Amino acid sequence: MSVLVPFLIGGLVMLISYWWYKERRQREKLGWIPRVPGLPILGNIMEFKNSTVFVPILLEHASKNNGLCYIDLFNRKLIVATDYDFLQFVLTSMNILDKSTEYNFLHKWLGMGLLNAREQRWKKSRKMLTPAFHFSILEQFVDVFDNNSSIMCELLQKEAINSEHVLNIFPYVAMCTLDIICESAMRVPIGAQKNHRSDYVFAVKDMCRIVIERVFSPIKMFDTLYPLTKDFYKEKRNLEVIHSRTLSVIRQRKKELEMESLQERGNYGGKPKKLAFLDLLLQSTMDGRPLTEEEIREEVDTFMFEGHDTTSAAISFTLYCLSEDEEVQRKAIEEQQRIFGSEKDRSVTHRDLLEMKYLELVIKEALRIYPSVPFIGRLSDNDVKYKDGKIIPAGVGVMILISAVNLDPKIFPDPKKFDPSRFEHPDKIPPYSYLPFSAGSRNCIGQKFAMLEMKAVISKVLRNFVLLPSGEAPILCAETILNSKNGMKVRLGKRDWI
Repeated sequence: MSVLVPFLIGGLVMLISYWWYKERRQREKLGWIPRVPGLPILGNIMEFKNSTVFVPILLEHASKNNGLCYIDLFNRKLIVATDYDFLQFVLTSMNILDKSTEYNFLHKWLGMGLLNAREQRWKKSRKMLTPAFHFSILEQFVDVFDNNSSIMCELLQKEAINSEHVLNIFPYVAMCTLDIICESAMRVPIGAQKNHRSDYVFAVKDMCRIVIERVFSPIKMFDTLYPLTKDFYKEKRNLEVIHSRTLSVIRQRKKELEMESLQERGNYGGKPKKLAFLDLLLQSTMDGRPLTEEEIREEVDTFMFEGHDTTSAAISFTLYCLSEDEEVQRKAIEEQQRIFGSEKDRSVTHRDLLEMKYLELVIKEALRIYPSVPFIGRLSDNDVKYKDGKIIPAGVGVMILISAVNLDPKIFPDPKKFDPSRFEHPDKIPPYSYLPFSAGSRNCIGQKFAMLEMKAVISKVLRNFVLLPSGEAPILCAETILNSKNGMKVRLGKRDWI
């Protein structure tokens, strides 16, 4: 044993020397960006005590440093950006396409699906998946949006008996969007709205919490220390629930497709039948071979994650905003009455959704104030030249604070005021100053799907209920999406129709 001691000490010295050299080089290259003072070794990590303070603290640091600074998180450096020129450069650069290190904590859950994929895999996946979001495919799912939002409104009728009753509407919306995304993505109705105690919903919500806590926890961020925590075992149980559900559906659908002819599966021409996202994956190839079951699982889980929690948050915040603004709600209802006339309860059509111009302004404004994804991260494996000889170092993550970008008073005067008319003239809003679906090459592939779904659900709620203020503002917390710690509180009254 004594013979090994010098080698162990030597190895430790080499590791420390390498870390010190890397640290010094990165700091030299980051010299043009203000550094937020922090503790020795720990850096700024102790500032982030819970999910309600993540975004406010980052916003405070960025605002004190003219929209650009960097923080230390143990052995990681993270550029925090709200500066318009810088974020535009990052989002349009073809050299900064990878997601930042923080996304690694999603790997066990989502693998190398479209959200997490490295540049080369992402390019192939994006090309493969784009046909799934063609308008001729999207309009097939309008009846799925309509049927499931009808179920939600039936459940909400019980809450509208007493207009003084304060209701947390988020769980209803979350179950509705889960039913929609499962049926749209996997062609399998799961009936989450009628089974409120969904293990899947709990597992997804808990994974969102675990992921963001790992980003800022001085213990959980390290793979070697993480197994010493309770969350390690909670994550394991959550992933068993999520992955087993997805794999079960994949195997079931694969057997069904084997029994169908190519014509029965549907096509992109003529009058197509419903072709779910999963069907496309089962028929796709990458590098000349069919996708493996694991690759399909990663893409389906990614689509479920990106299309469920983000949409349920957006719908809930929009309903809250409508409940707080009687005039905006009145205009939204007038539009609904023009479209539906005396047929309040008829099924919505794709054409109806396209005609909901004012409701789209309302949704856009709600997403401006309450973006479902409050921040996004980017990373490059190589040094990237910015301007005037400035360098964005390899391996240093860039976090773009969408929450701050959307509230820039230079672009949006009185930025915290809810005013849908801001979007009546979109040509007056500079590019990259409004980022609800990210921007650049790695923007949200499903944003058209999401907008149609949000319109369908909110339209159904508006046609059935008057949204009334609760007197309880949301307490914002940023997990992987923007959420409210105290729920999304509204009151419901019966809607008088024309």
